[in-house]
Amino acid sequence: MIVRRSELEQAEKRLAPYACKSAESRGRENPIAPDPWRTDFQRDRDRIIHCSAFRKLEFKTQVFVTTSGDYHRTRLTHTMEVAQIARTLARSLCLNVDLTEAIALAHDLGHTPFGHAGEDAMRLCMKDHGGFEHNAHGLRIVELLEERYPDYPGLNLCYEIREGIVKHDTEYDHPAQNPRFMPGKMAPLEAQVCDISDEIAYNCADLDDALKLGYIEEEDLREIPWIFDLFEKTRHNNGATARQKYIRFGAIGNLYDQHVEDVLSNTSEKLESAGVSTADEVRDYAGRLVDFTPAFKARLRTLKNFLLQRVYMHPKTLGNSMRGGRFITELFAAYAATPRLLPFKYQKKIEAEGTERIVCDYISGMTDRFLHEQYRQLHHPEVFK
Repeated sequence: MIVRRSELEQAEKRLAPYACKSAESRGRENPIAPDPWRTDFQRDRDRIIHCSAFRKLEFKTQVFVTTSGDYHRTRLTHTMEVAQIARTLARSLCLNVDLTEAIALAHDLGHTPFGHAGEDAMRLCMKDHGGFEHNAHGLRIVELLEERYPDYPGLNLCYEIREGIVKHDTEYDHPAQNPRFMPGKMAPLEAQVCDISDEIAYNCADLDDALKLGYIEEEDLREIPWIFDLFEKTRHNNGATARQKYIRFGAIGNLYDQHVEDVLSNTSEKLESAGVSTADEVRDYAGRLVDFTPAFKARLRTLKNFLLQRVYMHPKTLGNSMRGGRFITELFAAYAATPRLLPFKYQKKIEAEGTERIVCDYISGMTDRFLHEQYRQLHHPEVFK
């Protein structure tokens, strides 16, 4: 038996009435013939996975710089974890899993090297030249900067996926309104699922990585009793002789489960109360429908405060962040002052878009290690003699 696109689109009709359907997409900027086997959302998911910006995420910092070790999350593995959580939530809520996965896989394409410190540095570099925000830059990547097809720039993704990228909204992401994507309206539920999956992923994974890398010890978790209790209960259930890593794996797994269960329970109740029956009604609803309960948010605040003080503000984290920010700032200044240092394909774009924006495109597209190499060649050429 072979399942064709038309049958997949027919199956989507069994999703929740407020789910986005690929056959009802607002479409692409450049119309293309439909694929015989994949829906438009499935096709876009695959385009994202195969693009250059996605592969570069492997060597971009999430929290801990990529040279800290081989275990911790990079921007790529974080993205994969977000997509995995988002698929689970979307499937359980009877939403469009393919659209959700595509948005999740694309949500961090616009990040600079060296994590949020790199973005802060780029924002300062661009403050007088149109600004920088990673959601907007992610949209620029998929609409303009990726070079995959001869007939148009970018990846030519469906409207709903680009909408999810530009409206990605979390505690640490506050996108500006884009007039092309229904400003003032909420994102579809699939995009809201990606937002909260991002939060779940970094809440749990940052704690896991910090313990593994030795930034914190399990005893430090006494500062957040409900998290410490998770470890104690896991130790009790596994027995006194269980290896410490299995205790950590089990406790972090339970932490993921608590996040997911709270989101599903609360979102189900909010959807029933809101009475929305279409994706457009979700956009018109005054507030987020995919969310944690207030009680769980209060618990999470203790975890987030702990991570901020003990992990994100840890001397090693801060030191690496400052170095990464300095690399970006100084490299940006050098390229802006002497654009001939840029590769020829970037030099050709300067007249149309301005030096600073093109320098921003070039640096933001670098991996951590490539940026570091370019910085050393420019500022420490003796290393390369």
